[in-house]
This record gives sequence, structure tokens and C-alpha cells, in this order.
Amino acid sequence: MIDERAVVSDRAHVHEDASIGPYSIVGPDVEVGPGTRVESHVVLKGPCVIGRDNHIFQFASLGDAPQDKKYSGEPTQLIIGDRNTIREYCTINRGTSQDAGLTRVGNDNWIMAYVHIAHDCVVGDQTIFANNTTLAGHVHVGDWAILGGFTAVHQFCHIGAHTLTSIFTSVTKDIPAYVLASGRPAVPRGINAEGLKRRGFSTAQISNVREAYRALYRQGLKLEEAVEILEERVATQQELVPLLDSVRASSRGLIR
Repeated sequence: MIDERAVVSDRAHVHEDASIGPYSIVGPDVEVGPGTRVESHVVLKGPCVIGRDNHIFQFASLGDAPQDKKYSGEPTQLIIGDRNTIREYCTINRGTSQDAGLTRVGNDNWIMAYVHIAHDCVVGDQTIFANNTTLAGHVHVGDWAILGGFTAVHQFCHIGAHTLTSIFTSVTKDIPAYVLASGRPAVPRGINAEGLKRRGFSTAQISNVREAYRALYRQGLKLEEAVEILEERVATQQELVPLLDSVRASSRGLIR
């Protein structure tokens, strides 16, 4: 399943059920799991672990050194999970010793052309990154987040689960779970109600999320006061747990 025109290091580990296309380069300390398809002209550098049933399209570059001037060659890693689609010209860099030394991409993500995921980023599961989305270093993106085309995210920002950004959004602060954001810089525009509906949230659950959003953004409350309201509701409205957790975990401040 390895094309004779590919260059694969004898220190790489390519599963017998994986495929490597022509002119692709698989470097030392790269592991490619079963069922993963690597098309032509892809460059994989290690240390890098790529799980099963991924599809990596031509001209992607995964696992290269971080674009960080503090990086001095120390061994760091990229780990990519299962069933991800990574389209043309995507770049995903390894981590740095200034963080955990690891960049991680979860499972079932749809990563479109020209996306850049920088060093030390952590991406959850079931996300969609539209064309030219760019994550700076140390960014965390929660499950089911959708980032519109040309979304740019400042380093150290956290984007919560089930969020949605529009095209050309510039994210300079944290976005709580469920929030729809747009603008340069990003501001909250409501909740991702349509996304929640598609994922099986009930009408009552979506209503509860909407009311929580109003407490956080539309009632003129201080952040501490809004958090107290969410804490009171979360015992009977478990769908608010991701929202409350993302607000509590914010270190850069929330978009407001």
C-alpha cells in the first residue's frame, strides 16, 4: 500500500492497511495507523502519531517544527486521532517545551484546505475548520465547534464546545460554549441554535442555553453575577455544564 515513488523512513511505522501516495515523504518517528490514506505529495515529520481511517490530501504538511522562535530543536510531538479529513495545503505543527510539548487533534474532524494549526493547540472531536482558518499557538478548541472561513484565533484563546464563528472572524478573547460569534474583533451574536438542533438538543435544552446566554450577555450583569445564576441552574439543566465550565476556565477574558 506504499507507492514505490514515496519516500518512507525505515524508522517510520506505517500500518499494512494504510496507504501512502506517490512522492509523499514519511520521516523518522512517524506512525500511521490502519486505514489511513495519505495522498500524493504529503510531508509527515515526527515525532508524530496519526490514528486510523484518516484521509490526508495532497500537499499537506503535518508534524513539522513549530513556528516559534523560542523552539530550539527539543523533541516534541503531534498526535492526530481517528477518522479526520485533512484537505490540501493544511499545516499542523508539533508542540513546544513552553507548553505540554504536544499538539493534539481529536477524532472525526473536518479540516478544509489551507488551515493552519500551530504548536501546542488542542482540538477536540467533530469540529469543522473552513478554508484558511488559522490557529495561533496554544489555542484550545472544544468539540463540535465550527470555525468559518478565514477565522483567525489569537494565541492562548479557548473556544468552547458547539461554538460557531462566521467568515473573517478575528478571535482575540475566549468564546464560551454554544456562542455564535463574528466580527473583528469577535463579539457574541447569540447562540448556535441550529447546530444544537442538528445534534439532538431538545427545544427545552436550547431554550435553557438561550436564557443562560441572556444572563451572561444581555441583562447588564457583572460576570460574577451571571456565573452565580448559571451555578444555580446547572443542577437541573445539565446542558449548561459546558457553558459554565468554559466561563470558569477563561484566562484571556470572554468576548463581550
